[in-house]
Amino acid sequence: MSIKHDVARPELAGDGKKRILWAANDMPVLNLIAERFRKEQPLKGVRMGCCMHVTAETANLMRTLKDGGAEPALCASNPLSTQDDVAASLVTDFGIPVFARRGEDVKTFYAHLNAVLDAQPSITMDDGADLVNLLHGPRKSDASRIKASMEETTTGVIRLRAMEKAGELKFPVIAVNDADTKHLFDNRYGTGQSTLDGIVRATDTLLAGAQVVVAGYGWCGRGTAERARGMGAIVTVTEINPLKALEAAMDGFRVCPMEQAAAYGDVFITVTGNKHVLRKEHFARMRDGAKICNSGHFDVEIDIPALTALAKNVREEVRRNVDEFTLADGRRIFLLAKGRLVNLSAAEGHPACVMDMSFATQALAAEWVLKNPTQLTGPRVFDVAHEIEDWVAKLKLHSMHLTIDTLTDDQVKYLASYNEGT
Repeated sequence: MSIKHDVARPELAGDGKKRILWAANDMPVLNLIAERFRKEQPLKGVRMGCCMHVTAETANLMRTLKDGGAEPALCASNPLSTQDDVAASLVTDFGIPVFARRGEDVKTFYAHLNAVLDAQPSITMDDGADLVNLLHGPRKSDASRIKASMEETTTGVIRLRAMEKAGELKFPVIAVNDADTKHLFDNRYGTGQSTLDGIVRATDTLLAGAQVVVAGYGWCGRGTAERARGMGAIVTVTEINPLKALEAAMDGFRVCPMEQAAAYGDVFITVTGNKHVLRKEHFARMRDGAKICNSGHFDVEIDIPALTALAKNVREEVRRNVDEFTLADGRRIFLLAKGRLVNLSAAEGHPACVMDMSFATQALAAEWVLKNPTQLTGPRVFDVAHEIEDWVAKLKLHSMHLTIDTLTDDQVKYLASYNEGT
């Protein structure tokens, strides 16, 4: 049966299927959910619109939703993160509509967003709030059909909480990114490893002994800083939050303003969720050969127009995923992955093992929305239910062959009392 889709290379479906099934080997919790979903069909007949990174891990989430009876349609949340072979396989081998091409232009990107909304979903899943933004703008006539949305990334949750505060949010949103089973692992360990993987693949840089500057010490930033130090880099953290800066200092990292770090850094990584974290005055101080990249969601963390304006010459793709900007005095600055997510654009994104938890939480949140409509009291941003997090964590421990202690009856009684002391 033919399904609507727009993928770049259908002939790569065979390779994509191999990649998807390989990732599934490292996603035991999601596999358990898929097994139950096939039996119980908790999502039967539900149309779901998903805007996410089109990777092998995401493909397994789409397969799980379909196993549960849902009718998912998928588009890319980033023009450079799509794995074309995976997109082809989802269409050819698993019958899931996909609208995504690696390197698609802005016009195509928005055409694909609209194609997913044309499928008339009642639940959406976002990685950056792009579908939600359309549903509050050009597609607001479709908003009344949305029962709830799930948001996967920090940048998206920031947007959505701002919309809620302004009284603009039109339907409930589950902040999957804020779940402990997501940000403590996916953001920290996943981003840390995959960001460095992207940098090394793009540049073949030896990180041991390199001066690495990490902008931002949220969960993604601290994971990146920890992994860079683990590879022998000398790591500096820049921050605007005094508590996070203090934490970075006590974790053993050098802390200073970007203006100072710009003068000695070899590799710069932005992970803040804000715009123009690296800008004109920083480029003016950088060493010849400095490498700059971004692992925050959008490509605005590095002020690329300002860098372009400073350059007397720009050479694209001097190496795959590396552009060279030569300044007036001959210094060269190398921009990785066009300033987009380096871990997905220049590498394969987070390892499947850590995405297992995030996507298990996503799948269970979708089921929870359908089973608990009365608990979604109005257009607000909701946390993931505690029982979902507890279940995912226990299953992940089991898959890792780990066991933990349980409280004795006496300990339970002690923790619930107040009259036993010294």
